[in-house]
Formats: sequence, C-alpha cells, structure tokens
Amino acid sequence: MVVVTDSARLSFRLMGQNDAQALWELDQDPEVMHYINGGKPNSMATINEVFLPRMQAYTDASKGWGIWQVCDKSSQEYLGWVLVRPMGFFSDEPTFDNLELGWRFFKSAWGKGYATEAAIAIKDAVVSQPNILYVSALAVEDNIGSINVMKKMGMTFIKKYAHKDPIGDFSAVHYQMPVNESMTK
Repeated sequence: MVVVTDSARLSFRLMGQNDAQALWELDQDPEVMHYINGGKPNSMATINEVFLPRMQAYTDASKGWGIWQVCDKSSQEYLGWVLVRPMGFFSDEPTFDNLELGWRFFKSAWGKGYATEAAIAIKDAVVSQPNILYVSALAVEDNIGSINVMKKMGMTFIKKYAHKDPIGDFSAVHYQMPVNESMTK
C-alpha cells in the first residue's frame, strides 16, 4: 500500500467511487476546464458515466495509482487533485514503468505552488514502487501553468505529438523525468 505523507501545507487521500460530488465541483469552473475541453463544465452524468469508470479502471491503492485528493493541511479545504496511472493506460500498449501524473486544481488555488508541492509529494511516494523508471506528464502546448509545474518538478521536454485517448485526442507536449538520477548521467 502506497502512503502519501503530508507535505508542508497539504494532505492527501486516494479518491474513490463515492467522490463524484467533489470531482464534479472542480469541473464546474470554465477556466479550470479551459485546457481540458475548451472550458465546458462536466455534467454529473459525465462524472458518473465516464470519469468514475475510467478512474476505477486504473486505481490500485497498493501501487498508488488513482486520483489523490489534495487538501490544505490546516483547514482541510479541498484544493484539487493529482492523478497517477501508467502512461498510455487506455492504449493498446501501456507503459507500466513510466507513471503519468496529471493535476486539476480550483482556480482559487492557482499560483500558490500547491500543484507542484502536491505532485512532488505524490511522485516521491509512488516511485518507491519497484520497476518504475520514469514519471511523465502531458499538457496542451499553451497550458503554461501545467508546463511550469512539470519544469519545477525537474521534468524536461520529450516531444510534441498527437495524443490518442478514447475520450478525446489532443495535441500534447510530453515532459518526463527519470526516477533514478543516475539514469541521466
């Protein structure tokens, strides 16, 4: 069982099928959804019929895979979440030694370093699993906020490509970092 230890300001909990309301609330701000689907808030039906089944497919608490709720440690305010799953999980050839991180935060949490702090804490916990060689993240090219999080984590640009996903393809930039620093030497 992977445990994500609280960071300086944040606490973490693996989300599950009973978290539809929290997932839906985050997806109601058009600015939060801008780089995901052009700014369209997700309906509760989409959360229940698409998002929860996808999350259930890759959630594995023993490996730290899933969506980790991020809360302010002192107030317990829900700030957003960080996703962990193998790269290409919904493709014909997932790469289980390369974990994808993704994040979504309420606009009120932007610009405060929460996404970077949370992503690093969660990354540090999940890479303790054997056979994990890389951590990656994807974004659309003009999502400067997410790309800055990737860079602050120590990821470097790998490529720009047409990312294929059953719920929608997009032009992606792929950033990555090796888990073991000696791999870069």
